[in-house]
Amino acid sequence: MPSQVYFTDLRANASNNLLKKLESLVRKAGIDTIDFDNKITAVKIHFGEPGNLSYIRPNFAATLVNYLKSKGAKPFLTDSNTLYHGRRSNAVDHIRAAFENGFNPLAVDCPVIIADGLRGTDLVEIPVHLEHCKTAKIGKAIADADILITMTHFKGHELTGFGGTLKNLGMGCASVGGKLELHSTSSPKIVVENCTGCRVCERNCAHDAIHVGADKIARIDYKKCVGCGQCVAVCQYDAAQAVWESASELSSRKIAEYSLAVLKDKPAFHISFIMNVSPDCDCWNFNDYPLVSDIGIAASFDPVALDQACADMVKEAPALPMSRICSEKDHDLHRGKDKFVLTHRNVHWEEGLAHGEEIGLGSRSYEVVKVR
Repeated sequence: MPSQVYFTDLRANASNNLLKKLESLVRKAGIDTIDFDNKITAVKIHFGEPGNLSYIRPNFAATLVNYLKSKGAKPFLTDSNTLYHGRRSNAVDHIRAAFENGFNPLAVDCPVIIADGLRGTDLVEIPVHLEHCKTAKIGKAIADADILITMTHFKGHELTGFGGTLKNLGMGCASVGGKLELHSTSSPKIVVENCTGCRVCERNCAHDAIHVGADKIARIDYKKCVGCGQCVAVCQYDAAQAVWESASELSSRKIAEYSLAVLKDKPAFHISFIMNVSPDCDCWNFNDYPLVSDIGIAASFDPVALDQACADMVKEAPALPMSRICSEKDHDLHRGKDKFVLTHRNVHWEEGLAHGEEIGLGSRSYEVVKVR
């Protein structure tokens, strides 16, 4: 039986603005069937790298938070730290970045909590025993929450083709060590020219696998290293780095398995904003011209169906003439063509959804229920 994906377009008027349409959408999609009374509810969202302006507006988050509170929930906004060094690689800078982009307690009326702690090491290992992942390293605040709601900006992505609900769940909820596992099949490396010999990595390695020598350079004993990513998480000088080598298809399959771990024994509901469909991830400090015009907002209990429906909507939409994938010769504006494959030609996003369906995460078969 096809999963139901509820959808509302972006037409609005004085009596029915987009914030009201969001509330109507989640109600019609059945969010009220979840018992929120006195439940700690994680609202997983991407706060956006400062400089990038395509992330979800904080107004939408505030509307959802207020609705959840009206149902008795105790919501908080959350995301986990990044594997790369940037404005969101530790909780101090991450929260400052979130506040800078409008996700602060005054605006959204709830706490903002970084899921995997100060340096990305606060995690819970959730057993899954699947093909690629035996356990999933999930940010503790998300793992410990009673309920999970995802708010996803649907856009292109250079690793997975597009960044949708599965990416928000699997990669977005993973701790720094989990992100290392998703991105690479190897242990970290030490970039010698960046190392200061501070010994923070040495003190924090639980496996005695990294030591600073007389030359004040850290070195990894790969016979002992288990690839947990702790050194990457605690290094303040970008000396301990991930080895970015996992193929797109493999990463997408791992992300599906991590998504299953995140949702294990936890009520969840998913919302996807098909707006500002930028060609690349919101982790960049810029956003390029959108691939297509704004389409709408979709919601479902099924994350696989939701991603499939959103991808199909973008596929059917005409590309914007000024977008990265269009030239003067493209008179058909790529109608009916896969915009994400055109954007990232060596990435095949369907692998992740197919694996998600295979492991019982959801169904790629769906029907769209339109909500005014």
